[in-house]
Amino acid sequence: MAEIETALSRLHERWRRMAAQLSDPSFIGGPDYQRTLREHARLTRLMEPWEERCKAVEDIAGAEALLSDPDLRGEAEAEIRAKRVRADELLATITAAIASGAGGGDRDCILEIRGGTGGDEACLFAGDLVRMYTLWTGRLGLRMVPMSVNPGEMGGVKEAIYQVTGTTADGLGAYGLLRWESGGHRVQRVPATEAQGRIHTSAATVAVLPEAEDAEIEVRTEDLQIDTYRAGGAGGQHVNKTESAVRITHRPTGVVVACQEERSQLANREKAMKWLRARLYEAEQERLRASRAAARKEQVGSGDRSDRIRTYNFPQNRITDHRIERTAYNLDRYIDGECDDLHAAMNEAEKTRVLQEWDGEF
Repeated sequence: MAEIETALSRLHERWRRMAAQLSDPSFIGGPDYQRTLREHARLTRLMEPWEERCKAVEDIAGAEALLSDPDLRGEAEAEIRAKRVRADELLATITAAIASGAGGGDRDCILEIRGGTGGDEACLFAGDLVRMYTLWTGRLGLRMVPMSVNPGEMGGVKEAIYQVTGTTADGLGAYGLLRWESGGHRVQRVPATEAQGRIHTSAATVAVLPEAEDAEIEVRTEDLQIDTYRAGGAGGQHVNKTESAVRITHRPTGVVVACQEERSQLANREKAMKWLRARLYEAEQERLRASRAAARKEQVGSGDRSDRIRTYNFPQNRITDHRIERTAYNLDRYIDGECDDLHAAMNEAEKTRVLQEWDGEF
């Protein structure tokens, strides 16, 4: 905890310097003003409770100096107890904000779900994941908006991309809620197409990308190749007569995104640009995480999206998260969007890890 307090002290100095910059008339409207304003607002989530905690610690020290006075001892002891409780509450608030907010836990996100190994059954399972996340996020007040959906031949989806927006009742953003879902999801069940009743193993992959703000990722117009084409799938005559679908290629990185869910080309382009910025932002965050891990001589492997993170065993009604080695026998509830128990366990485990590795970035 001493390391966290040291990092918070450094952040406090940075926060105060930014406040001074923002109050300088010559700085307002400058090239760094908006970026500094956003960073200051983000740090305020930590710094306001940190300042209150520092004041509580000072009050405790002042009250302890009065313990030797018989006339004031009782009052001093009561104040010390109350201030210690408040200081602990504030520290819990701060650490929770670090765990949820470090890395953009308060952001909207892009959710990518793809069928993996297993053919048609993998696509069906990917469709089940889409339904599960739709029910879960909807129940918590978030909104999943389709950006690109490619259905499977026998049902489900080959690939589904959604923009997830909103904030939960406890202030968690879409990325903060879904961030631990990234990885390989394995399913064990008897497929609907299986005549012999044999259990098959299939897989789907999930990627959760925090949305980036315009100022965070510079995307130059000359680096983009923008193509339009006719949308496919359901939609009546409209999809056959207008080139409303948009495909954007970012030439420097080779990243390609496409959106055809909206009826207007402009709306599809706007959604595709959000997806592109999220992909580029995530790539940059991965580079920074890998760089910091290398500097600490740590291996970067536990967050690899190719790793199998979870197994869904339908015959046993069992769901296992392999990262925290937690197994529960309520898969039927989980697949219906009641994911809170496992998410809370995952969040607590990840909170411990994040706090252990936190280097003061927020």
